[in-house]
Amino acid sequence: MMKWTLIPLALSLAACDATPPPQPKTAPTPNPVFQTQIQEMKKARAVEGQVMDAAQAQRKQIDDATQQ
Repeated sequence: MMKWTLIPLALSLAACDATPPPQPKTAPTPNPVFQTQIQEMKKARAVEGQVMDAAQAQRKQIDDATQQ
């Protein structure tokens, strides 16, 4: 009975490896499936800056109009 519990225990301990797997030295390339979405996100970030600038200019115009 004891050897039936020791064998799985020994096998499970032998299967454990303390060393981590080697990491690739190059930067991972984006998956080409998502390339379209990545490009659209970049465009959206660029447009967001323009929209924020326009909103700030509009707020300034409103503030100037209400102060007079």
